[in-house]
Amino acid sequence: MAERIESLKAGIIGGLSVCLAFAIASLLNTFVLAKYFQILASLHSDINWHLWVSGAVATFTGFLFGVTYRYIIRSDRNPQLKAGGVLAFGLVRGLTQIELGWNSNGTIWPFLVLAAESLLWFMLAAIALDIAIQFRWVKPFSSI
Repeated sequence: MAERIESLKAGIIGGLSVCLAFAIASLLNTFVLAKYFQILASLHSDINWHLWVSGAVATFTGFLFGVTYRYIIRSDRNPQLKAGGVLAFGLVRGLTQIELGWNSNGTIWPFLVLAAESLLWFMLAAIALDIAIQFRWVKPFSSI
């Protein structure tokens, strides 16, 4: 039972950090990138159902990342394994953005920006989880 609670705490921290990164990236895209770079004008988003759905998906993905990341960082503290987990989650989401760009009639640059953002989201979530584990807010997975 304690392992499930710790996994839930890690998932909540991962979900909140990815949700926060999503909100900051959406504001940055709307008010800076889409405004000053014409090629990235498609990044402008109004507050509509698409933005809410994207935020919910980002939060749920962050929750899954938090649970998974906790299991990745076992007592061996393998930095390649940690980086691989971040890269895997970031690339899965990022590659879907690039695929959407290939299927659209516009330029692919906005989708490359979104793909790079997804990598940054999960890097920030990993940093937040590392801090939480360091301060013992979340205990790392202990093998039996």
